[in-house]
Amino acid sequence: MCKVSLVGGTCVKNEVINMSVAFKEWAVVCEAIGSGRQSVMLRKGGIAEGRDGFAFKHREFFLFPTWFHEQLEKTTLPVGTTLPPQLEGEIEIRYAVTLEWSRLVTDAGRLPSLREFHILHDSVVEERFRYDEVPGIHVGFVRGFRLVSPHRLAIQKSFGGCRSWLDLPGLEDAELVPVISDEENAARRDALQALLG
Repeated sequence: MCKVSLVGGTCVKNEVINMSVAFKEWAVVCEAIGSGRQSVMLRKGGIAEGRDGFAFKHREFFLFPTWFHEQLEKTTLPVGTTLPPQLEGEIEIRYAVTLEWSRLVTDAGRLPSLREFHILHDSVVEERFRYDEVPGIHVGFVRGFRLVSPHRLAIQKSFGGCRSWLDLPGLEDAELVPVISDEENAARRDALQALLG
């Protein structure tokens, strides 16, 4: 096993991963990325994103899972799929990603081309696209990594609110492994770039 340099996804022995930022995302989406099923993140932004709105501000970050009852109904996952367990008073950080590129998609006609890269229902993507006065959605192509040793954190008040980014303590030197191969990642990246033009 080796440490993984997130930039480029190359396996490098003794590489130290030094990041403490996390991105809040539905637990079911975190699992889809962590299993290699999903390769994009789709975000409009929350009410606490600030005057400039949402942006993918970091190139590498952990995934911070969030739960709500209707998550599975808003995905294309098969009936009977179960959500990862929600721990009492704790959050378990299991995955990290690198953001390889991002863009703002403002043409609704391009949304169907994203389908094979995520698990969300078309209606959810459309709702995010139409949310607020300016149509559009941020699309980030990401590569997923699994923490060799998942990290548990006690729930803190600072983790709440409608914002995307969190600072997390105690996640330095995480040992990570990619969830898909370099070849598969490159194929997905090239396919999506071609579809979006």
